[in-house]
Amino acid sequence: MLKSLREYISDNELKIIVFEDRVNICNYDRLRDITENEISFTKGKNKIKVFGKDLKLNKLLDNEVLILGIIKRVELNNE
Repeated sequence: MLKSLREYISDNELKIIVFEDRVNICNYDRLRDITENEISFTKGKNKIKVFGKDLKLNKLLDNEVLILGIIKRVELNNE
């Protein structure tokens, strides 16, 4: 049980949760670019790009953000 609790507390896996009008991204390494139409992040060798219209960034925690706006698509690329 302690192992499960420790893994939950120190969870560092990339998580992307997509809703109709927002995207929640957890455990990213670096915020790369922010424009009204595109916001991009990196996590290790992965690149995450959120495309849309009137995108706004709402920082929640150190490595968690909420992106608001009209979400058109989310891309995850492994380099």
